[in-house]
Amino acid sequence: MQRTIKSEVGYEGVGLHSGKLVSLKMRPGKIDSGITFIRTDMAGEPKIRARASNVTATMRATTLEENGAKVFTIEHMMSALAGLKIDNCEILLNSEEPPVADGSSRVFCDLIKKAGILEENAPERSIKIDKVYRVDEKGKFIIALPYDGFRVSFTSVNPHPLIGVQYEDFEITEETYEKEIAGARTIAYEKEVAALKEMGLGLGGTLENVIVYNDDGWLNSLRYKDELVRHKILDVIGDLKLAGNVRGHIIAAASGHALNTKLAKILEENC
Repeated sequence: MQRTIKSEVGYEGVGLHSGKLVSLKMRPGKIDSGITFIRTDMAGEPKIRARASNVTATMRATTLEENGAKVFTIEHMMSALAGLKIDNCEILLNSEEPPVADGSSRVFCDLIKKAGILEENAPERSIKIDKVYRVDEKGKFIIALPYDGFRVSFTSVNPHPLIGVQYEDFEITEETYEKEIAGARTIAYEKEVAALKEMGLGLGGTLENVIVYNDDGWLNSLRYKDELVRHKILDVIGDLKLAGNVRGHIIAAASGHALNTKLAKILEENC
């Protein structure tokens, strides 16, 4: 059955890239309404549907635009909604970017569980992979294969000797998502941080919400020894939620938001 949250919950924090303080509220959604972002700081409170067709940018985050409004860095929240199997929900924001929280999706999972989960009187709608779909770009790829369930296999390739090649493979259930994926945080190389801020990105990033490494080692403690690849899986789950509830096996190598959302658009159009 379709699922939503039982009650309204809220959270305040800063956006990862904007650095702006933002107030977020989540409230129950009606049957078949999907996930919708609402910009309460804009005239008329425009709605932006969380659909792959509304993706307009993927530079360091996933951006959605509709009705003259946009929201970006929505992948962690979308990942939590996918991981806990929420079909319908309204997300109210008084800025263009949700709070980064601790850099993972754990806070959003906690909010959903605090609100409670409600089954609605309508069957779940799934994106069932019926054949092989593949997107390639410069040695990177992401593939969707037919599979009875939802599984993600990811290979991360990083030239830095501290990280190197990391691989993980998970059958995505609510329990596995919360235990193995939800806590994985955003990662950045220290030399990239200043460059990002010069570009107007990462303005809200701190050691409280981003794992940072340099040539000597990690500047903060890891939650998992392979936290990078787990966060990549978190992002894949969030980006593909824009197509719907995917039922298939996702295999990816060095994929990012651009490839993830290209596949989401293909699945949205063909499945």
